[in-house]
Amino acid sequence: MSEKDVKNPNIPQMNVGRLIEELGRAYCGIINSGVPLRVFPSVMLWGPPGVGKSQAIRQLAKEIERNTGKTTHITDVRLLLFNPIDLRGIPTANEDKTLAVWLKPQIFQMDPNDGVVNFLFLDEISAAPQSVQAAAYQITLDRVIGEHKLPENCIVIAAGNRTTDKSVAVKMPKALSNRLLHIEVESSFKSWKEWAVRSGVNDKVVGFLSFRPQHLISFDAANADLAFATPRAWEMVSNILNHVDDNIDKVYSLIAGVIGTGLAIEFRTWSKVYDDLPDLEDIFDGKQPDIPKGTDAMYALCAAMTAYARDHKDDMRRITNSVRYAERMPPDFSAVLFKDYMYIEPDYRAKLLRIPEFSAWLSSKGRLLHGAV
Repeated sequence: MSEKDVKNPNIPQMNVGRLIEELGRAYCGIINSGVPLRVFPSVMLWGPPGVGKSQAIRQLAKEIERNTGKTTHITDVRLLLFNPIDLRGIPTANEDKTLAVWLKPQIFQMDPNDGVVNFLFLDEISAAPQSVQAAAYQITLDRVIGEHKLPENCIVIAAGNRTTDKSVAVKMPKALSNRLLHIEVESSFKSWKEWAVRSGVNDKVVGFLSFRPQHLISFDAANADLAFATPRAWEMVSNILNHVDDNIDKVYSLIAGVIGTGLAIEFRTWSKVYDDLPDLEDIFDGKQPDIPKGTDAMYALCAAMTAYARDHKDDMRRITNSVRYAERMPPDFSAVLFKDYMYIEPDYRAKLLRIPEFSAWLSSKGRLLHGAV
Protein backbone atom coordinates (compact mmCIF):
# COMPACT_ATOMS: atom_id res chain seq x y z
CA MET A 1 0.00 0.00 0.00
CA SER A 2 1.53 3.30 -1.04
CA GLU A 3 1.05 6.71 0.56
CA LYS A 4 -1.16 7.62 -2.40
CA ASP A 5 -3.47 4.71 -1.68
CA VAL A 6 -4.39 5.96 1.80
CA LYS A 7 -4.97 9.66 1.10
CA ASN A 8 -8.31 11.10 2.09
CA PRO A 9 -9.87 12.62 -1.05
CA ASN A 10 -12.34 14.64 1.01
CA ILE A 11 -9.75 17.04 2.53
CA PRO A 12 -7.00 19.15 0.90
CA GLN A 13 -3.48 17.73 0.57
CA MET A 14 -0.60 20.15 1.11
CA ASN A 15 3.16 19.81 1.37
CA VAL A 16 4.83 21.55 4.30
CA GLY A 17 5.81 24.58 2.21
CA ARG A 18 2.28 25.21 0.99
CA LEU A 19 0.87 24.53 4.45
CA ILE A 20 3.10 27.20 5.99
CA GLU A 21 2.29 29.62 3.17
CA GLU A 22 -1.50 29.25 3.43
CA LEU A 23 -1.82 29.06 7.21
CA GLY A 24 0.82 31.76 7.62
CA ARG A 25 -1.12 34.10 5.34
CA ALA A 26 -4.36 33.39 7.21
CA TYR A 27 -2.94 33.80 10.71
CA CYS A 28 -0.82 36.85 9.88
CA GLY A 29 -3.78 38.55 8.23
CA ILE A 30 -5.93 37.96 11.31
CA ILE A 31 -3.21 39.04 13.76
CA ASN A 32 -2.23 42.18 11.84
CA SER A 33 -5.86 43.26 11.47
CA GLY A 34 -6.54 42.87 15.19
CA VAL A 35 -9.28 40.27 14.70
CA PRO A 36 -9.47 37.71 17.56
CA LEU A 37 -7.70 34.44 16.73
CA ARG A 38 -10.73 32.48 17.91
CA VAL A 39 -12.61 33.41 14.71
CA PHE A 40 -10.34 31.01 12.77
CA PRO A 41 -11.10 27.31 13.29
CA SER A 42 -8.64 25.04 15.06
CA VAL A 43 -6.57 23.07 12.54
CA MET A 44 -6.05 19.30 12.33
CA LEU A 45 -2.99 18.03 10.45
CA TRP A 46 -3.15 14.43 9.21
CA GLY A 47 -0.28 12.43 7.76
CA PRO A 48 1.98 9.39 8.00
CA PRO A 49 4.68 9.17 10.70
CA GLY A 50 7.66 11.45 10.18
CA VAL A 51 6.24 13.50 7.29
CA GLY A 52 7.00 16.78 9.06
CA LYS A 53 3.85 17.81 10.93
CA SER A 54 5.69 18.90 14.09
CA GLN A 55 8.41 20.62 12.07
CA ALA A 56 5.72 22.53 10.18
CA ILE A 57 4.45 24.07 13.42
CA ARG A 58 7.90 25.41 14.27
CA GLN A 59 8.30 26.85 10.77
CA LEU A 60 4.82 28.37 10.92
CA ALA A 61 5.72 30.05 14.21
CA LYS A 62 8.81 31.60 12.61
CA GLU A 63 6.72 32.79 9.67
CA ILE A 64 4.32 34.53 12.04
CA GLU A 65 7.21 36.17 13.91
CA ARG A 66 8.69 37.40 10.64
CA ASN A 67 5.43 38.92 9.36
CA THR A 68 3.86 40.27 12.55
CA GLY A 69 6.83 41.31 14.70
CA LYS A 70 5.44 39.27 17.60
CA THR A 71 7.16 36.57 19.66
CA THR A 72 5.77 33.02 19.47
CA HIS A 73 5.64 30.38 22.19
CA ILE A 74 4.80 26.75 21.41
CA THR A 75 3.21 24.46 24.01
CA ASP A 76 3.60 20.92 22.68
CA VAL A 77 1.13 18.50 24.26
CA ARG A 78 1.44 14.78 23.41
CA LEU A 79 -2.14 13.70 24.05
CA LEU A 80 -1.25 10.00 23.93
CA LEU A 81 0.43 10.50 27.33
CA PHE A 82 -2.52 12.37 28.88
CA ASN A 83 -5.73 11.37 30.58
CA PRO A 84 -8.82 13.60 30.88
CA ILE A 85 -7.91 14.83 34.35
CA ASP A 86 -4.50 15.97 33.09
CA LEU A 87 -6.29 18.39 30.76
CA ARG A 88 -8.87 19.67 33.24
CA GLY A 89 -6.54 19.78 36.24
CA ILE A 90 -6.35 18.06 39.62
CA PRO A 91 -9.37 18.62 41.89
CA THR A 92 -8.79 20.01 45.37
CA ALA A 93 -10.99 21.53 48.06
CA ASN A 94 -11.68 25.25 48.15
CA GLU A 95 -10.70 27.38 51.13
CA ASP A 96 -13.69 26.50 53.31
CA LYS A 97 -13.76 22.91 52.03
CA THR A 98 -17.26 23.16 50.59
CA LEU A 99 -16.50 22.95 46.85
CA ALA A 100 -14.02 21.29 44.52
CA VAL A 101 -11.55 23.59 42.76
CA TRP A 102 -9.66 22.40 39.68
CA LEU A 103 -5.99 23.38 39.68
CA LYS A 104 -4.95 24.90 36.34
CA PRO A 105 -2.80 22.49 34.25
CA GLN A 106 0.62 23.71 33.17
CA ILE A 107 -0.44 23.78 29.50
CA PHE A 108 -2.73 26.72 30.24
CA GLN A 109 0.06 28.81 31.76
CA MET A 110 0.52 31.00 28.66
CA ASP A 111 1.70 34.58 28.24
CA PRO A 112 -1.39 36.73 27.43
CA ASN A 113 0.74 39.73 26.41
CA ASP A 114 -0.29 41.39 23.14
CA GLY A 115 3.27 41.07 21.81
CA VAL A 116 3.08 37.27 22.01
CA VAL A 117 1.34 34.60 19.91
CA ASN A 118 0.89 31.28 21.72
CA PHE A 119 0.57 27.93 19.96
CA LEU A 120 -1.18 25.05 21.67
CA PHE A 121 -0.07 22.04 19.62
CA LEU A 122 -2.14 18.97 20.46
CA ASP A 123 0.03 16.28 18.90
CA GLU A 124 -0.93 12.61 18.52
CA ILE A 125 -4.60 13.46 19.07
CA SER A 126 -5.65 10.53 16.88
CA ALA A 127 -3.67 8.16 19.12
CA ALA A 128 -5.30 9.40 22.33
CA PRO A 129 -8.10 7.39 23.95
CA GLN A 130 -11.56 8.62 23.05
CA SER A 131 -12.02 9.92 26.60
CA VAL A 132 -9.06 12.28 26.05
CA GLN A 133 -10.30 13.21 22.58
CA ALA A 134 -13.62 14.09 24.17
CA ALA A 135 -11.83 16.35 26.64
CA ALA A 136 -10.30 18.12 23.62
CA TYR A 137 -13.77 19.10 22.33
CA GLN A 138 -13.95 22.23 24.46
CA ILE A 139 -10.36 23.21 23.73
CA THR A 140 -10.69 23.05 19.95
CA LEU A 141 -14.04 24.82 19.66
CA ASP A 142 -14.63 26.86 22.81
CA ARG A 143 -10.94 27.27 23.76
CA VAL A 144 -11.81 26.29 27.32
CA ILE A 145 -11.88 23.14 29.39
CA GLY A 146 -13.80 23.17 32.62
CA GLU A 147 -13.01 26.43 34.40
CA HIS A 148 -9.83 27.10 32.44
CA LYS A 149 -9.67 29.34 29.38
CA LEU A 150 -7.01 29.82 26.73
CA PRO A 151 -5.78 33.39 26.25
CA GLU A 152 -7.06 35.38 23.28
CA ASN A 153 -3.60 35.26 21.65
CA CYS A 154 -3.56 31.46 21.28
CA ILE A 155 -3.62 29.38 18.09
CA VAL A 156 -4.82 25.77 18.47
CA ILE A 157 -3.45 23.14 16.07
CA ALA A 158 -3.83 19.37 16.43
CA ALA A 159 -1.99 16.61 14.56
CA GLY A 160 -2.07 12.87 14.25
CA ASN A 161 -1.53 9.80 12.12
CA ARG A 162 -4.28 8.32 9.99
CA THR A 163 -5.94 5.05 11.00
CA THR A 164 -4.68 3.64 7.68
CA ASP A 165 -1.04 4.27 8.72
CA LYS A 166 -1.01 1.23 11.04
CA SER A 167 0.29 3.52 13.79
CA VAL A 168 -1.45 3.98 17.13
CA ALA A 169 -4.62 5.72 15.98
CA VAL A 170 -8.21 5.82 17.21
CA LYS A 171 -11.02 6.86 14.88
CA MET A 172 -11.90 10.49 15.62
CA PRO A 173 -15.50 11.05 16.76
CA LYS A 174 -17.62 13.04 14.31
CA ALA A 175 -18.41 15.63 16.98
CA LEU A 176 -14.68 16.43 17.29
CA SER A 177 -13.82 16.20 13.59
CA ASN A 178 -16.56 18.69 12.72
CA ARG A 179 -14.90 21.28 14.98
CA LEU A 180 -11.65 21.28 13.01
CA LEU A 181 -10.19 22.50 9.71
CA HIS A 182 -8.59 19.36 8.24
CA ILE A 183 -5.41 19.26 6.12
CA GLU A 184 -3.48 16.18 5.02
CA VAL A 185 0.29 16.78 5.02
CA GLU A 186 2.07 15.12 2.11
CA SER A 187 5.76 14.75 1.41
CA SER A 188 7.44 17.08 -1.07
CA PHE A 189 11.14 16.96 -1.81
CA LYS A 190 11.27 20.58 -2.95
CA SER A 191 9.63 21.81 0.23
CA TRP A 192 11.83 19.57 2.38
CA LYS A 193 15.01 20.67 0.61
CA GLU A 194 14.28 24.35 1.17
CA TRP A 195 13.91 23.67 4.88
CA ALA A 196 16.95 21.39 4.94
CA VAL A 197 19.30 23.93 3.34
CA ARG A 198 18.13 26.69 5.66
CA SER A 199 18.29 24.48 8.76
CA GLY A 200 21.78 23.07 8.32
CA VAL A 201 20.92 19.49 7.39
CA ASN A 202 24.13 17.64 6.55
CA ASP A 203 25.19 18.15 2.93
CA LYS A 204 25.63 14.40 2.34
CA VAL A 205 21.96 13.86 3.19
CA VAL A 206 20.88 16.76 0.97
CA GLY A 207 23.15 15.62 -1.88
CA PHE A 208 22.00 12.01 -1.76
CA LEU A 209 18.32 12.92 -1.70
CA SER A 210 18.83 15.44 -4.52
CA PHE A 211 20.23 12.51 -6.52
CA ARG A 212 17.53 10.08 -5.30
CA PRO A 213 14.53 12.21 -4.18
CA GLN A 214 12.27 9.15 -4.18
CA HIS A 215 14.08 8.02 -1.00
CA LEU A 216 12.88 10.98 1.07
CA ILE A 217 10.02 8.84 2.38
CA SER A 218 9.62 5.09 2.10
CA PHE A 219 6.83 4.64 4.64
CA ASP A 220 4.47 1.80 3.73
CA ALA A 221 1.67 0.95 6.13
CA ALA A 222 1.64 -2.63 4.83
CA ASN A 223 5.35 -3.15 5.54
CA ALA A 224 6.51 -4.47 8.93
CA ASP A 225 9.98 -2.82 8.74
CA LEU A 226 10.95 -1.00 11.94
CA ALA A 227 13.46 1.34 10.27
CA PHE A 228 12.40 3.30 7.20
CA ALA A 229 12.99 6.65 5.54
CA THR A 230 10.92 9.71 6.40
CA PRO A 231 11.85 13.40 6.59
CA ARG A 232 12.15 12.95 10.37
CA ALA A 233 14.43 9.92 9.93
CA TRP A 234 16.72 11.81 7.53
CA GLU A 235 16.96 14.64 10.05
CA MET A 236 18.13 12.03 12.58
CA VAL A 237 20.73 10.78 10.09
CA SER A 238 21.87 14.38 9.60
CA ASN A 239 22.24 14.83 13.36
CA ILE A 240 24.42 11.71 13.52
CA LEU A 241 26.66 13.02 10.75
CA ASN A 242 26.77 16.57 12.14
CA HIS A 243 27.31 15.72 15.80
CA VAL A 244 28.79 12.20 16.03
CA ASP A 245 30.98 11.67 12.96
CA ASP A 246 30.80 12.88 9.36
CA ASN A 247 32.44 9.63 8.17
CA ILE A 248 29.54 7.45 7.03
CA ASP A 249 31.63 4.26 7.28
CA LYS A 250 32.20 4.88 10.99
CA VAL A 251 28.54 5.53 11.81
CA TYR A 252 27.01 3.20 9.21
CA SER A 253 25.36 0.94 11.81
CA LEU A 254 23.73 3.92 13.50
CA ILE A 255 22.41 5.19 10.16
CA ALA A 256 21.11 1.72 9.25
CA GLY A 257 19.25 1.67 12.55
CA VAL A 258 17.36 4.80 11.46
CA ILE A 259 16.58 4.26 7.76
CA GLY A 260 17.10 0.50 7.35
CA THR A 261 19.99 -1.56 6.06
CA GLY A 262 19.15 -1.52 2.33
CA LEU A 263 18.89 2.25 2.06
CA ALA A 264 21.88 2.78 4.35
CA ILE A 265 24.03 0.64 2.02
CA GLU A 266 22.95 2.73 -0.98
CA PHE A 267 23.64 5.95 0.94
CA ARG A 268 27.10 4.74 2.00
CA THR A 269 27.98 3.62 -1.54
CA TRP A 270 26.86 6.92 -3.04
CA SER A 271 28.89 8.92 -0.50
CA LYS A 272 32.15 7.60 -1.99
CA VAL A 273 31.80 10.33 -4.66
CA TYR A 274 32.95 12.82 -2.01
CA ASP A 275 36.45 11.32 -2.19
CA ASP A 276 37.01 12.85 -5.64
CA LEU A 277 35.24 16.22 -5.29
CA PRO A 278 37.31 19.37 -5.84
CA ASP A 279 38.48 21.22 -2.75
CA LEU A 280 35.80 23.66 -1.58
CA GLU A 281 38.34 26.16 -0.31
CA ASP A 282 39.85 26.30 -3.81
CA ILE A 283 36.43 26.96 -5.33
CA PHE A 284 35.54 29.75 -2.91
CA ASP A 285 39.08 31.20 -3.15
CA GLY A 286 38.54 31.58 -6.89
CA LYS A 287 41.04 28.96 -8.08
CA GLN A 288 38.65 27.28 -10.56
CA PRO A 289 39.42 23.54 -10.10
CA ASP A 290 38.11 20.93 -12.56
CA ILE A 291 34.37 20.22 -12.74
CA PRO A 292 33.38 16.62 -11.80
CA LYS A 293 31.98 14.45 -14.59
CA GLY A 294 29.34 12.17 -13.05
CA THR A 295 25.76 13.11 -12.22
CA ASP A 296 26.07 11.70 -8.70
CA ALA A 297 29.22 13.72 -8.09
CA MET A 298 27.58 16.89 -9.37
CA TYR A 299 24.69 16.56 -6.92
CA ALA A 300 27.21 15.98 -4.13
CA LEU A 301 29.22 19.04 -5.20
CA CYS A 302 26.12 21.26 -5.31
CA ALA A 303 25.14 20.15 -1.81
CA ALA A 304 28.66 20.65 -0.45
CA MET A 305 28.98 24.10 -2.04
CA THR A 306 25.58 25.13 -0.67
CA ALA A 307 26.55 24.05 2.85
CA TYR A 308 29.80 26.02 2.57
CA ALA A 309 27.97 29.05 1.18
CA ARG A 310 25.45 28.88 4.02
CA ASP A 311 28.29 29.02 6.54
CA HIS A 312 29.87 32.00 4.70
CA LYS A 313 26.68 33.67 3.44
CA ASP A 314 27.83 37.22 4.21
CA ASP A 315 31.27 36.86 2.60
CA MET A 316 30.16 38.04 -0.83
CA ARG A 317 33.67 37.88 -2.27
CA ARG A 318 33.79 34.13 -1.69
CA ILE A 319 30.18 33.68 -2.81
CA THR A 320 31.07 35.58 -6.02
CA ASN A 321 33.99 33.21 -6.65
CA SER A 322 31.64 30.23 -6.33
CA VAL A 323 29.20 31.82 -8.78
CA ARG A 324 32.02 32.22 -11.30
CA TYR A 325 32.93 28.56 -10.82
CA ALA A 326 29.28 27.54 -11.29
CA GLU A 327 29.21 29.30 -14.67
CA ARG A 328 31.41 26.44 -15.94
CA MET A 329 29.03 23.75 -14.69
CA PRO A 330 26.48 22.09 -16.97
CA PRO A 331 23.55 24.56 -16.99
CA ASP A 332 21.15 22.17 -15.26
CA PHE A 333 23.49 21.86 -12.30
CA SER A 334 24.27 25.55 -12.05
CA ALA A 335 20.49 25.94 -11.80
CA VAL A 336 20.37 23.37 -8.98
CA LEU A 337 23.16 25.20 -7.15
CA PHE A 338 21.70 28.68 -7.51
CA LYS A 339 18.24 27.52 -6.50
CA ASP A 340 19.78 25.97 -3.38
CA TYR A 341 21.68 29.20 -2.69
CA MET A 342 18.37 31.07 -2.72
CA TYR A 343 17.13 28.74 0.05
CA ILE A 344 19.95 29.83 2.40
CA GLU A 345 17.81 32.55 3.97
CA PRO A 346 14.75 34.59 3.03
CA ASP A 347 15.60 37.17 0.35
CA TYR A 348 19.09 35.76 -0.25
CA ARG A 349 18.28 36.10 -3.93
CA ALA A 350 18.53 39.88 -3.49
CA LYS A 351 22.12 39.48 -2.28
CA LEU A 352 22.95 37.23 -5.22
CA LEU A 353 21.55 39.79 -7.66
CA ARG A 354 24.29 42.18 -6.61
CA ILE A 355 26.78 39.79 -8.21
CA PRO A 356 27.05 40.72 -11.93
CA GLU A 357 27.82 37.14 -12.99
CA PHE A 358 24.71 35.83 -11.23
CA SER A 359 22.51 38.51 -12.81
CA ALA A 360 23.91 37.64 -16.24
CA TRP A 361 23.30 33.91 -15.65
CA LEU A 362 19.75 34.65 -14.52
CA SER A 363 19.05 36.65 -17.67
CA SER A 364 20.31 33.94 -20.00
CA LYS A 365 19.48 30.69 -18.16
CA GLY A 366 17.07 31.64 -15.38
CA ARG A 367 14.28 29.58 -16.97
CA LEU A 368 16.15 26.46 -15.83
CA LEU A 369 15.38 27.28 -12.20
CA HIS A 370 11.80 26.09 -12.71
CA GLY A 371 12.96 22.53 -13.35
CA ALA A 372 15.79 22.38 -10.81
CA VAL A 373 15.47 20.21 -7.70
